[in-house]
Amino acid sequence: MVELSTRILFCVVGTLAVVAMATANEQNLKGDVPDVHVLVLKTSEKCTRKAAKHDILVLHYEGFFPNGTKFDSSIERPGANPFQFQLGIGQVIQGWERGLLDMCTGEKRKLTVPSALAYGEQGSGELVPPNTDLVFDIELLQVHDGPKPPNVFKMIDIDSDNMLTRDELAMYLARQSQMQGVPMDLANVQNLKVLNNIFTVEDKDKDGRISHDEFTGPKHDEL
Repeated sequence: MVELSTRILFCVVGTLAVVAMATANEQNLKGDVPDVHVLVLKTSEKCTRKAAKHDILVLHYEGFFPNGTKFDSSIERPGANPFQFQLGIGQVIQGWERGLLDMCTGEKRKLTVPSALAYGEQGSGELVPPNTDLVFDIELLQVHDGPKPPNVFKMIDIDSDNMLTRDELAMYLARQSQMQGVPMDLANVQNLKVLNNIFTVEDKDKDGRISHDEFTGPKHDEL
């Protein structure tokens, strides 16, 4: 069994998180994406708290291809350290974001994740081919309060008019690429695709701007 690197499970917070959000929303608008299938393998004897958006989840998992071949396991890694992440901010694939909600400590689930809610047409490196459905056996060990995510809308909205323009979003993407050390030539090509994709999905009324209500990324309700 080949260990799947951390970057395979994680989306990059920032530019790629926004891309993942936009892509998932676009597919849902089309209505052509099956949802993740959740099968409870073991219930929790005492459930005092259910996993919710922004919680930190600590868990063990094993990942399989549909033919049963195992491609990753937190249990079989040296030291068998549990995997942890914050739910609801784009750190993991959409299949996990959806399939782990309301899960109790001590509960075990089997998630059957369609390709569109995993790594889609691009796949992930050499280990996950394009258009591949995935299956995960997951045991939730702990649930903790997570930090409040940043208000991405406010970070993009430079003039604070509660509307995002293409220029504002382009500047935000450029800043993210610079922080991540992406070469400028690559960033320019990548960010243009991201920008077009986001406006296709988020600009519901097609007025060339994305309002606070239209924006589906991290934001706070006090605006």
